[in-house]
Amino acid sequence: MDSILETQRRLHEEIDRLEQAVVDQFMLNPKNHKERLLQEHTVDGYLDRITARSKDLQVLYKDDDGSRAREMETISGANEFGEFYNRLKKIKDYHRKYPNEAVEPMELEFLDQQPSESKMATFDDMFSGEEAGGRYLDLHEVHDQYMNLKSLKRTNYLGYLSEFTLFSEIQRKDKDTNYQSYLNSLCQYLEGFLKRVKPLTNIPEVKEDARREFDEKWQDGTVPGWPKLEQEGAPPTDLFCIACKKQYAKDTVYNSHLTSKKHIKAAAQLASEAANGTVSKDKDAIAEEQAKVLAEKQKPEQEMAWTEILIQKYAEILKQQIDDTKENVERRQTLTGRERDLEVESEQIELDESDSDDEDKVYNPLKLPLGWDGKPIPYWLYKLHGLGVEYNCEICGNYVYKGRKAFDKHFQEWRHAHGMRCLGIPNTRQFHEIVGIEDALALWKKLKGSKPEGSKKDQIEEFEDSEGNVFNKKTYEDLKRQGLI
Repeated sequence: MDSILETQRRLHEEIDRLEQAVVDQFMLNPKNHKERLLQEHTVDGYLDRITARSKDLQVLYKDDDGSRAREMETISGANEFGEFYNRLKKIKDYHRKYPNEAVEPMELEFLDQQPSESKMATFDDMFSGEEAGGRYLDLHEVHDQYMNLKSLKRTNYLGYLSEFTLFSEIQRKDKDTNYQSYLNSLCQYLEGFLKRVKPLTNIPEVKEDARREFDEKWQDGTVPGWPKLEQEGAPPTDLFCIACKKQYAKDTVYNSHLTSKKHIKAAAQLASEAANGTVSKDKDAIAEEQAKVLAEKQKPEQEMAWTEILIQKYAEILKQQIDDTKENVERRQTLTGRERDLEVESEQIELDESDSDDEDKVYNPLKLPLGWDGKPIPYWLYKLHGLGVEYNCEICGNYVYKGRKAFDKHFQEWRHAHGMRCLGIPNTRQFHEIVGIEDALALWKKLKGSKPEGSKKDQIEEFEDSEGNVFNKKTYEDLKRQGLI
């Protein structure tokens, strides 16, 4: 068994090496999202170990049993040399008994600080497919639980992501036990997601600050959605049943309760306790018991209000992930099933390429687009394709496209299609080159007002043959009659 002083020395060494390992981790430059997560989780593990070792050192330095003081007295007393040679003899005997025992120096554990595939493989099971490695939230189960609450308004998943923190809009009478269960599920998920995505966040400190702020607002009655209920004095003690510890609002309900079996049994037990002198039946005792019952009745509401405040605090910290989730859901709703599959495959390829890319940052002062080799394209090619020319599209939310090719291509992409759908206009070729909202609405109004003539219908309808060639209706029927298609 090691001496107490040697144990303290070993703990101090481990703390010093852990602190240096934390510095080495922060000196690394993560190249992608996965490496950043690995860095933060690694540092979080080091900090937990530093905390644990510091607690062990505190116990040893406190020396409640006096063993450290006795050891110090032994090695510094009159027989210090005899104690030294005695310990040296024990060390030699141990190594003579186990001559081939392998010893691994502590510094070997912290030599390899670079990220590797084996280290990053731990994140595969940490996040679901919908969370995409911690980029987005997966609130589908919580949303289903929200939809099962009868008194709340129904909304789709995209609307829920924008409104799930607006608790003040929910009426107080609709917040029941099922609502409390929903809040607990939502709070539990957000806290778990926060630990996985931002492990260095001090969650106990966040809770402590939020609790302090909540207690002040609750006492003042300024918690959003939970105003202080105004009472005209204390409720009457005549409608309070001290035997069952319940407060009633109406005489009829109270009188009906007095004839119930449950009350008769509780009253008999109260009478026996009063006879023994353990319970008092005076007015002060009844009023005190009534105040306790009323305070206990408010605890569920206070707990619900506290959970709402905590959820809002977590949502503030995860604001970037929530915004990215809304954008991702909105974008995926405009894609077909095949396009979603291709997107998942392309994202996986990009992740693999970014994980295997160990090159340094490329010098790019002009911020030119990168080519197929990951290097900036030549400046003459940048000017040739007109990538310096910016095209603004109001329908896409004033999104800026660089280059004519990207501008022409965007009319068939999800962002422009979503903007046209919001305007209630079909995204057809008649609206190509239309980027203003007013221009698009005016053209759509003109197209709706001018119905196609009967002679022009054949030119409007398009048909496609087996080889993918597109013809108008008249040409297609002529070729089909001739047997050419």
